[in-house]
Amino acid sequence: MVHVDLTDKEFRRLLDMVYIGNWILNSLRGEDRFEDYDKVESKLFGLCAKHGMDKLFTVHKGTVLPSREFEEGGIHEAIMDYEDDIYFEILAEEMARRDMDFTPVSTENYEELVDRM
Repeated sequence: MVHVDLTDKEFRRLLDMVYIGNWILNSLRGEDRFEDYDKVESKLFGLCAKHGMDKLFTVHKGTVLPSREFEEGGIHEAIMDYEDDIYFEILAEEMARRDMDFTPVSTENYEELVDRM
């Protein structure tokens, strides 16, 4: 058993990080989810009541889940900002690598890759 002392603000930030991490791991997996991550998320959101954060969780069929209020509170905007940045970085790199005939990146051609990006 691990015990970590967190302020309410730190606990709230931990909820955000756990939600974001689980979203990245599981949002596109459909029925093939990593259930152990869902369980950790559920366990942490289950602690919300002890911290007076009743609006951040809901219980559905006996499972504690992030509430709609939590999900609509700006967390998805943060995820979308990250996805936008990553998408354009990957796109720029792939186009630069294409222009370099997909030559493996090395110390000799790294600067060229960066310039093309």
